[in-house]
Amino acid sequence: MIDKTETQNQSMIEVVNADLPTPHHANAVVQLMNQYALDPMGGGKGLSEYVKANLPAELAKRRTAHVILAFVDAEPAGLIICLEGFSTFACKPLLNIHDVIVAQPHRGNGLSKLMLQEAEAIALDLGCCKLTLEVLEGNHIAQQAYEAFGFSGYELDPQMGKALFWEKKLCTPPV
Repeated sequence: MIDKTETQNQSMIEVVNADLPTPHHANAVVQLMNQYALDPMGGGKGLSEYVKANLPAELAKRRTAHVILAFVDAEPAGLIICLEGFSTFACKPLLNIHDVIVAQPHRGNGLSKLMLQEAEAIALDLGCCKLTLEVLEGNHIAQQAYEAFGFSGYELDPQMGKALFWEKKLCTPPV
């Protein structure tokens, strides 16, 4: 994908597909993920030292991981991490938006929309049938942003209700 650069309110905004072996990009991923982890919407607890030391390299090993970074005046300001999946109903790939992060000082300036546009471009390039994501029930601001971008709750049959996102932890994360 082509890097996108825009100016907004006299700030230079750059949205790029991350090159994770590049230290500037790797550091930006860790910095933004840690900021998000410290936020109540991210659990309120910073990343472990293990995650900080290994996340960029582990993401880089996965051909189906796509990392989008937004920089404002060359400073890390936003991050989306997407992971390819597969829709058995459509028999086509899908792209799951796993993390969406906009650093506190840059919220409300349209960065999530710019990064979501890049995620959609990646999905279209991959031949995906849809984009998916999870959002906390209490994260109303993010829900509004996703709805404005065209997302909605997943349901096959209104009588059966919307899909729920569940988990079963299999291990304790390294410290």
